[in-house]
Amino acid sequence: MKRSNAVKFAAVAAAGVLALTACDSAADEADGSGDGGEGASSDVRIGLAYDVGGRGDRSFNDSAYRGLEQAAEELGVETQDFEPSDGEAESAKEERLATMADEGYDVVIAVGFAYDGAVRAVAPEYPDVHFAIVDSEIPDIDNVTSLVFAEEQASFLAGAAAALTSEEDHVGFVGGVETPLIHKFEAGYVAGAEHVTEDITVEVDYLSQPPDFTGFSDPAKGRELAQAQYDRGADVIYHAAGASGNGVLESAVENDFTFIGVDSDQYENAEDNQKPFVLTSAIKQVDVAVFELIQVAVDGTPEGGIQRFELADGGVDYTTSNEEAISPIQEELDAIKQQIIDGEIEVPTAP
Repeated sequence: MKRSNAVKFAAVAAAGVLALTACDSAADEADGSGDGGEGASSDVRIGLAYDVGGRGDRSFNDSAYRGLEQAAEELGVETQDFEPSDGEAESAKEERLATMADEGYDVVIAVGFAYDGAVRAVAPEYPDVHFAIVDSEIPDIDNVTSLVFAEEQASFLAGAAAALTSEEDHVGFVGGVETPLIHKFEAGYVAGAEHVTEDITVEVDYLSQPPDFTGFSDPAKGRELAQAQYDRGADVIYHAAGASGNGVLESAVENDFTFIGVDSDQYENAEDNQKPFVLTSAIKQVDVAVFELIQVAVDGTPEGGIQRFELADGGVDYTTSNEEAISPIQEELDAIKQQIIDGEIEVPTAP
């Protein structure tokens, strides 16, 4: 039953030239995340390549970085992270991964489905290096682990939360780039909203179309699109747009509508003046997946194949950090969550 809203929620290659640029290397040296920290206890070296938007997106890439940072601090591994460049060619991704392998990194982690082709091309050439990719399934290369998530399940809960708190029965979804992966977010969100309020209006817009991936790194455009959805009547907006989601949150503050974050807990990493507008976030435990993969590498050799993370094992979830905002609907959300886990609700993976 619907309820009214009470509270608002690297290596850079260009023109054939590769320049590996470490992210904030000086800061990493200061906090120990770049060299394994004090009392390093492992010789394992980990390289991580970010997706579009890079570190600082407060979302997907930052979650991966937290796992890398935890591994440096707790496991004593040497780590390094590398940024992409906007609009780079596929060859740049391949060269970035190959350069890390050539430089002696034992594990190379590619963050994001955009690295699928690069991992498929590079990993077979370096059988003694273990590769991992987040958000893409590569089942047939022995030295590749795929870390994939049930994004649609967490998004279903985001949609339910949006419907339970919308005063207008009108909500929005902002996708970064229209791909099959982001379709999972959209499908879950729309289904969750309609599960609560059958005739709810759901605005759906994307910032860019492949091969243009700037939709994940354009906060100004995210802000503009969120404004347009608000102007059409949406009073709760969920994004799956990486760093562009920062613009959606800015629009929420300006226009006094409710924001739902993605991948990381965006209440925790929001500015103080933004926090009241963040209802919840549909999170993926990318940090946990990255840390556990590195932990296995320290202890031995990671297994190739596909590792799935979903609601049932805590791999995805919704956040409750904004207690004042989420507590009025938490009982309903937890009931829906259990129904998904029990198989009573089947969540779609495509619109």
